[in-house]
Amino acid sequence: MNFIKTSIPDLIIIEPIVFGDHRGYFLESYNQKKFEEHLNKVEFVQDNESKSTKGVLRGLHFQKPPYAQTKLVRCITGRVLDVVLDLRKGSPTYGKHEIVELSGENKRQLFVPRGFAHGYVVLSEEAIFSYKVDNWYAPECEGGIMWNDENLQIDWKINKEEVKLSEKDTKLELFKNFESPFTY
Repeated sequence: MNFIKTSIPDLIIIEPIVFGDHRGYFLESYNQKKFEEHLNKVEFVQDNESKSTKGVLRGLHFQKPPYAQTKLVRCITGRVLDVVLDLRKGSPTYGKHEIVELSGENKRQLFVPRGFAHGYVVLSEEAIFSYKVDNWYAPECEGGIMWNDENLQIDWKINKEEVKLSEKDTKLELFKNFESPFTY
């Protein structure tokens, strides 16, 4: 596994080593020992998976303490544009975002620590997205930032007319009104 730093501290792209032949491929998507060598110790407690069609945008979501979550995300089939926003007060990259394309082809993963908002949009006709989390889901601790907040200048690489949102995601707050519960 290769652990690649991004422009935001603690946000890491993980490229697995893929072994392929005429039968298909094999890769190691998670190895606790390697993660502990390159990142902090993380105990994942739940795996989630979603299937979405082109234009589905999920995010930008996070959970507030005490149920904040670290995530390890990947796209198993299809292509998504993954967006992560730094919400940690005092961080040199507070309010900045990172964009990474994840796909079944490139097999990249993204390690998203606590203190970040996360979202993705499906670029292919269909995508299966999978992620591990290190804390339990708590609806009362849900939070989110509007995906199209003009102050954030996020280029989602898709026409706004193609975006499909849940009702909940149409009502998220603007970043300028956000009081962060996270510190760097």
